[in-house]
Amino acid sequence: MVKTFHHIFFLKKPTNYQTGPMPVYLRITVEGKRAEISINRTVDPDKWIPGAGKSKGTGDEAKKFNAHLDALQSKLYEAHQALIRENKPITAETLKNRFTGAGERQRTIIPIFQKHNDEMQALIPQEYAEGTLERFRITLSHLKAFLQWKFNITDIELRQINHEFVADFDFYIRSVRKCANNTAVKYSKYFQKIIRICLANGWMEKDPFINFKIKLKVVDRAFLSEEELAAIQSKEFETVRLNQVRDVFLFSCFTGLAYADVLKLSPGHVSTGIDGEKWLFISRTKTDTPSRVPLLPIPLEIIGKYSSDPICMNKNKLLPVSSNQKMNAYLKEIAAICNITKELTFHIARHTFATTVTLNNNVPIESVSKMLGHKTIKTTQHYAKLLDKKVSSDMNILRDKFKKESNDFSLKATS
Repeated sequence: MVKTFHHIFFLKKPTNYQTGPMPVYLRITVEGKRAEISINRTVDPDKWIPGAGKSKGTGDEAKKFNAHLDALQSKLYEAHQALIRENKPITAETLKNRFTGAGERQRTIIPIFQKHNDEMQALIPQEYAEGTLERFRITLSHLKAFLQWKFNITDIELRQINHEFVADFDFYIRSVRKCANNTAVKYSKYFQKIIRICLANGWMEKDPFINFKIKLKVVDRAFLSEEELAAIQSKEFETVRLNQVRDVFLFSCFTGLAYADVLKLSPGHVSTGIDGEKWLFISRTKTDTPSRVPLLPIPLEIIGKYSSDPICMNKNKLLPVSSNQKMNAYLKEIAAICNITKELTFHIARHTFATTVTLNNNVPIESVSKMLGHKTIKTTQHYAKLLDKKVSSDMNILRDKFKKESNDFSLKATS
């Protein structure tokens, strides 16, 4: 049976009281037993209505005081409902404790964030990639630094995290840490995931991210043109390491695989597809989405080149892939040798596949999206930048159509 309660605001005369304002108390009564709470406000007895439990008058001061009492009353009702939801005993004392927060464990954000990261660490590589964990680690590091910068503290209670807090954290990332918009947005989103965990567990009552608007800006993604791709493809480098890096990079340019996916390739990922040709069958490391890519002549040639490589055979690897850091360092050397002014990184290969290799050669975006392992075409559109050459080619077809229609019209008009 749900127990009801009664409450009233009243003036409590202090010891040795003579005259002047008196402190206001809240009395809670459940089944005849009482608990009293000071609301830390005083009022002149002449301005108090005892039966109604509120201040007299219609002036601004009386209105503000009574509004505060109404807010406390609403908070008391919420405390009562919370005890009912949690199936906890309802007494004057438990209601008082819930209302004031006394005896409740006040959770703080840093241990919760750290626990999330520790659990993510335990699920690598089955559920998460190391890179994903690293981004959460950096976010936690930024949050700790923000607490020191803003409040000179090492942790903060969840109930103190509000809209102002998350807005200030975003400002800190942008101003003090000098992060660009999209990087700042991502850190806020990682922090928002931790807040969602707190909300789901009932540790927070309100979402501080409500009405906090953050938006990624669309950026132009670099890719290689046909001429730049051909320059790298035709160049024979003096060192084995540069030739190997070039081969692995070209393999990605013609398959669209990200570095993490190329790294884990083994001969077992190559199989015969529905058309009888060789395909790559792999689940993307980042999203665990299946990706199936028909192998073009160039990647097939590269696979054949390393099929008997001792290191690849010993490690059961399809290709000799160095660390991402080394790959990017060597690619800068390759760019300089080939007179390519773009900042060449391994991920440019994936963009090149989406644009120069596929879309620019009339491969439908639906097929490109499937090969890239994207869940929606919208994601593919961020990679897919149609080249001026493709636009020109498409418009020439339309131009020829209108020329023909114009000539036909002219012939009819003069006949």
